[in-house]
Amino acid sequence: MASRMNSRVKWLGEMAFEGQTGSRHAVEMDADADVGGQNRGARPMELLLAGLGGCTGMDVISILKKMRQDVTSYEVAIEAERTSVHPKVFTTIVVEHIVRGRHLSEDAVRKAVRLSATKYCPASAMLGKAATVEHRYSVTEEDDDPTSGEAISQAQALSAD
Repeated sequence: MASRMNSRVKWLGEMAFEGQTGSRHAVEMDADADVGGQNRGARPMELLLAGLGGCTGMDVISILKKMRQDVTSYEVAIEAERTSVHPKVFTTIVVEHIVRGRHLSEDAVRKAVRLSATKYCPASAMLGKAATVEHRYSVTEEDDDPTSGEAISQAQALSAD
């Protein structure tokens, strides 16, 4: 059975809007001054990318926890290219998963990223219908001694394919 989600967007004046999600969280959106905005909030297209990052990030960290990986920090960096003509859709999106931890298995990270990209993340699947979405990852091994501050990079920006 299909599930439903909802959001409402209320105009705040000029080019600003407040989005209210079904889970009762608010986000303010606005445009640059050169198109009538006042830069009071995120751009809607930026929020699409942030949503993609959150969606795939939740998948990956959940999978890594189930694999008992000792992740100490995790970040998802997203870069996208858009067309120059309206509707200025994304053409290419690169999603980089930056994982740090102790005794991490590169195979586990690769598998978690691949599962998110190909099976679990609906944002990636939807955006992939309109743009090329490439997932990459890097794994940085932290020293067992947290006071040493040393880290050894095991893999950098390897394709998840």
